[in-house]
Order: sequence, then structure tokens, then C-alpha cells
Amino acid sequence: MATQQKPTGTPVLASGKALAWIDERFPLSSTWKAHISEYYAPKNFNFWYAFGSLALLVLVIQIVTGIFLVMHYKPDANLAFASVEYIMRDVPWGWLVRYMHSTGASAFFVVVYLHMTKALLYGSYRKPRELLWLFGVGIFLCLMAEAFFGYLLPWGQMSYWGAQVIVNLFGAIPFIGPDLSLWIRGDYVVSDATLNRFFSFHVIAIPLVLIGLVVGHIVALHEVGSNNPDGVEIKKNKDANGVPLDGIPFHPYYTVHDILASAIFLIVFTAVVFFAPEMGGYFLEYNNFIPADPLKTPPHIAPVWYFTPFYSILRATTSQFMYALIAGVIAYVALVLLKTRLSGAIKTAIAVIGAVIVIAMFVFDAKFWGVVLMGASVVILAGLPWFDHSPAKSIRYRPTWHGYVYLVFGIAFLALGYLGVQAPTPVGTLVAQICTFIYFGFFLLMPWWSTMGRFSPVPDRITFQPH
Repeated sequence: MATQQKPTGTPVLASGKALAWIDERFPLSSTWKAHISEYYAPKNFNFWYAFGSLALLVLVIQIVTGIFLVMHYKPDANLAFASVEYIMRDVPWGWLVRYMHSTGASAFFVVVYLHMTKALLYGSYRKPRELLWLFGVGIFLCLMAEAFFGYLLPWGQMSYWGAQVIVNLFGAIPFIGPDLSLWIRGDYVVSDATLNRFFSFHVIAIPLVLIGLVVGHIVALHEVGSNNPDGVEIKKNKDANGVPLDGIPFHPYYTVHDILASAIFLIVFTAVVFFAPEMGGYFLEYNNFIPADPLKTPPHIAPVWYFTPFYSILRATTSQFMYALIAGVIAYVALVLLKTRLSGAIKTAIAVIGAVIVIAMFVFDAKFWGVVLMGASVVILAGLPWFDHSPAKSIRYRPTWHGYVYLVFGIAFLALGYLGVQAPTPVGTLVAQICTFIYFGFFLLMPWWSTMGRFSPVPDRITFQPH
């Protein structure tokens, strides 16, 4: 009697049954289809659209390396620096994990800044993606908080004194400033209490908020759909099955695209980690390899490079600069009153608010307004969807001179970043003050300049040349 052989498709059937069992209890297949295989993205993506996936990759690197660092780090003022040295010298491959984490922090901001540049160029913050942009700004704020809280943890000279300077800035806030600084530090100076609370925020609190915002960012993106270099909504043109005519499935077309971008990124990232992890003192300052000494102040205290554009705005706000700011506020209020079609009540409210701000500029000192401008320079990004009134989203269909406006803004931002690293000089301060006006003018004057000039007609369908 011949023995009965098992069908060759048994493993496939078993995996199918396992998937069906999961789908009955968890929407695995439907989630995969909705967000990956049947999520239709514009077919004219270029290299700018890889930075969102790269940001997610760096987030994973930071979380994984952070977990391994926490296993050996001691959040104690007497042991923190020694524990970092222990990780670098005695833990197997600890030096690699530490350098991946420190390099990853800078890489995160490089990728995020480029991702935001793409949004500026192609109008990815415009309707219907306002909430998507606000999630992104929230992620950026969380990254800055995460980097700030993590900056103290090595307990080196620059970590200690950098945290001391930044926390003391809150003392410039009228009435509540001194108590707020004391509450943040947990002591009258940066001490063990400060280290412990910064460690808690860096390892637990901020990452939880950050992950939540990232999930919200991705869900919002897949709800409204991705923007594209033409700024055309692909959902407006669909076939009989409801599939966008100018869309292609994210998988496999853009998963391959992102894998290639990730491979290139990891090659560059690895080269930096192995050959230049300090990056000439920009990624890891030389003073941070010296234990924190509360009795010895470094000759020049400056934050890490990704904070320096905003720190430069803070330093540029001097007593003399306040007169220029007052003139700027008066001129801007006059522009709003004369060149807008707002109702009389709203114009009256704007005039009153402007008058209050001008009076407050005479009452409170320049240090306070420096802190205000530094905070406003980040928060103002959230208003971008409502500042931009351009008929075309993408820079491709805007007047040529709009590109020069973006270029001047970019140069001013880079100049602020460079000056924030350098020791203050009279010439450097003057340049930083000019760049501060350019930075804020770019956003506050956008309702007017974004509508000026001759715009090219925006096509109904996206333009695409296969390659």
C-alpha cells in the first residue's frame, strides 16, 4: 500500500491560517494595506522625500543605542562622568554605541532640517496638511528638549556649564523667572538633583511624547496623502476603482527608494562614527572630555551646533538692538493696519497689542526679550501654513525671485548658526542682528511677498519623466 505524501503547499497554508488567525484579532493585513502596499503616493517623488524615512531610521538608532547606554550609565553627579568613561573604555563595543548615539543626535537634526527644507520648497505645510505640519513642529520642539536634557548627562565641562547658562536664561522671565530656574534645576546650582531630573526627562518622558507625535505625524500624513514637487493633489484624479491616476503603491516602489537612501545614509553615518565622531568639536566638544568643575568656567560656552541659530538670536538681542526692535514692531503694526482688509475691531486690537509690546520693550530689559525672541524663532514655524498665501504651493510655479528670498533666508539661518558657535564680537553681533531681522521678516512678511510676482500655471496632473 503506497504511503500518502503531504502536499507541498503545507507551509504556505499554515502561514495563511496564522495570518487569518491574527487578522481576526488584530488589523494586521488591513494596516499593511492602508499604510504600505495600498497607500498611493505621487509618482514624481525626488530625493527630498527620503528624509522623512531617514528621520524614522535615526529615531530607531537613538532608541536602541540609548537602551544599551542606560544599562551602564550612572545618573549620579559623582559617578556620571566615570560611567561614560567606563562605557567608552571597558564595556565591549561601548565606544561604538556611545559614538553612534552622539553622532545620531547630530544626524537627527541634519535630517530634520533637510526634511523641513523640503516642506518649505514644495509647500508641504499648506492645506490640507496644516495639522501634519503642526505635528512636525511638535516633533522638532521635542527633539530640542530631548537634546537639551541629554546634553547634561555626560557631566563634562561643556555639559555642566552649557546647562547652567541655558537654565539661567529662564531667570530673565519677569516675576516667576528665579523660582522657575530653581524648579528646573531642583537646586540653587546645577547639581545631582538636576542630573537626575534631566535623566528622567531624557530617557522616559520626552521619548514617550516624541513617539506619540511621530505616530500622529504618520497617521495624519496617510490620511491627507503626501505632497509632491508639483504641489498637485493626486486624490482629485482617480480611476473607476478609486485609485489616483498619478499615484503608485508605496510598496514596493518607495520602500526600495527608501532602502537605497538608507544605505547611502548609513555609509556616511558609519564613516563619521568610525573616523570623525567629534567632527572637529561640533558633534562632541573637546571640553566635554574633561570632568565637570563648578569652580572653573570654560573661556567660551556655546551650545551644540543645532541650537546655535536660536542661541545667536538670543545673543544678538542687546540694549542697543532693542531700539531697532521697537522700530520694527511699530513699522509692522502700521503695515498690517494699512495693507490688510481686516475689520475695524481686529485692527484696533492689533494696534493695542502693538502698543503694549512697545511699552513692555521699554519696561523689561534686553535679556528677557532675547529669551522671548529665541523662543519665538522656533514657535513661529507653527504659523507657516497661515503666513503663506501664495497661489502655488511648489516653488516650481512661483516667480523666480521667490527662490532668492528662500536663499537669503537660508544664508541668514546658516550665518546665525555659525555665529552662535563663535565667541561674540562687535562685527559678529551686528551681522547676527541683521540676520535676526531677515529670519523674522521672512515669516512675518510672507503674507505679502508670497502673493507678489508672476506665477506659472499649475498643471492639473503632476509632471513626471520616468528614469
